[in-house]
Amino acid sequence: MTDNRIRDIVIVGGGTAGWMAAAALSRVLAGGGIRIRLIESEAIGTVGVGEATIPHIRYFNRLLGLDENDFVRRTAATFKLGIEFVDWGRLGDRYIHPFGSYGQEMEGLHFHHFWYRYAQGGGMLPLDRFSIGIGAARAGRFQRPDGARADTPLATLSYAFQFDAARYARYLRERAEASGVERIEGRITDIRLNGETGHVETVLLEGERSVDGDLFIDCSGFRGLLIEGALATGYDDWRHWLPCDRAVARACRRLGDPAPFTRATAKAAGWQWRIPLQSRTGNGHVYCSDNLSDDAALAVLDAGLDGEAISDPNFLRFTTGARRKVWNRNVVSLGLAAGFLEPLESTSIHLIQSGIARLLTNFPDRGFNQHDIDYYNRRTRAEYEQVRDFLILHYKATQRDDTPFWNYCRTMPIPATLEERIAIFRENARLYRHDNELFSETSWLAVLHGQHIAPARYHPIAGFLPDAELESRMNRIAAAMDAGVAGMPAHMAFIERYCRADAA
Repeated sequence: MTDNRIRDIVIVGGGTAGWMAAAALSRVLAGGGIRIRLIESEAIGTVGVGEATIPHIRYFNRLLGLDENDFVRRTAATFKLGIEFVDWGRLGDRYIHPFGSYGQEMEGLHFHHFWYRYAQGGGMLPLDRFSIGIGAARAGRFQRPDGARADTPLATLSYAFQFDAARYARYLRERAEASGVERIEGRITDIRLNGETGHVETVLLEGERSVDGDLFIDCSGFRGLLIEGALATGYDDWRHWLPCDRAVARACRRLGDPAPFTRATAKAAGWQWRIPLQSRTGNGHVYCSDNLSDDAALAVLDAGLDGEAISDPNFLRFTTGARRKVWNRNVVSLGLAAGFLEPLESTSIHLIQSGIARLLTNFPDRGFNQHDIDYYNRRTRAEYEQVRDFLILHYKATQRDDTPFWNYCRTMPIPATLEERIAIFRENARLYRHDNELFSETSWLAVLHGQHIAPARYHPIAGFLPDAELESRMNRIAAAMDAGVAGMPAHMAFIERYCRADAA
C-alpha cells in the first residue's frame, strides 16, 4: 500500500497566526513523523496590534497544556469580562456586551423574555443588573468561576484575556520549538507550483535556499503570499457593509489599575479601542478613509489616550472581507491571509484558532480529498459571514446622524440574514443560534438592547407566570448577582496574588 501521509508541513509567516499554528500542530501531531518548519523574516515584522480575545482562547491554551497563571504572567495579560461600547446607538450611550449569560432560564425560555415582560409591566431593574459579568466589570472585580458554588451566579462567570500579542507569539514560539518545530529565517523570493496538480511545491528564499513541503499554511498576513500571490484564489470585499478601511495603533502608559474589560468608543468616522494590560494600555483608531485623513485619525487617537504615548503610531490599511477559498489545493490560509474582520468584537485570534481546529478535524493526506477541502471552506465561510453580520449590527443599529459616516451606516442596506434576525427580534424578542455559531443569544441581546432595538412583545409562555412570582424572581436573581460581585476581589488584587507579570 502506498504511504500517502503528510510528511512535511511548511508554515509561511510567524506572528500570532503562524506560531499558534506551529504550537498546535506540533502538539497534536507529535509522534506522527511529521516535520514542521516555519519561515519568517525579522525584517518584515508582523501587524501585532490585536490584544483582546474572547473566552474560546482558554480552550486553545488548554489544548497546548499552558498553565493559565504562567500564560498571564508571560504575556502581561489582564482578565476580560466583556466589551464596553460607548456612543454607538446614540451619543452619550454606554453599555457592556458581557461574557456569560443574563439571569437564568425559566420555564424553558431564555431569561430575556421574562425581563421584557417585567420591564414592559413597569419593572425598574435594568437588564444589566442580571449579568454578574457586567456587575463585576463595572466594579473592577474579578475571580475565576467557582464550580463549588454551582447554585450561585459565580459558577456562570466567563472570561477571556487582554494580552500583549507579541509576547504571546514569543511564548508560543518557545513551546513550538521545544516540540521540534524548526524556524527558518528568511524572505521568500518566489514560489514554485507543480506543473500537473497546481499545488505549491517549493518556496524559494534569499540566498538561493529552497523549502519543499506537502502541506503549506499561509500566515503571511494581508499579502497572502501563497493563497493569493501564488494561487490567485480571489477575495470578497465587504466594505459596503463594514466601511472602515484604515487603523492607527499606539500604546500609552497605564494610569491606575487596569479594568477587566475592553472599551470601544464610537468616533465621527469609526471607533477607538482601549485595551488595558499589566504593562501598558493598547489603543487604536479604526476609521474610514473616505471620511477622515490619516493625520486627523491620529489626532483623534492621541486625544483619546489615557496616558503618555510610549510607541510610534502604526498605520494599517485593510480591506474587510474574506478569501473565496481559505483552503485551495495544498494551501490553508490562516489569520489575515484568510480574511479580515475588524477587531470590534475581538474575533481575530478566535478565527485563527477555529481555522486550526477545523484543519485538525479535516487533516489531509497527500491525496487532498476535494470533498474535505470543500467542507472546510463552507464551514469557514459560514463562520466568517456570521461574525460579519454581528459586526454590521453595531453600525446599522444606530440613531446617530451627526456625521456622514454614521448617516451611511444607519441607512445602508444589510445582508438578508441580518435583516431577518433583526425583524424576528423586533416582533417577538426571539433569538436563534444557528449551527452553534460563535456569538450566542446573550451577545445578540446585549447589542440589540444596548443600541435601542426593542421587541414589540415577548414569547407567549413568558406571560404564564403570575405577576407576583415574576417580581419575586427578578428581585432574587438581582440580589444574587449583587452578592456575587460584592464577594469578588479587585481585579488587580487577583492579578497581584496569582499572576503578576515580570517588569521586563
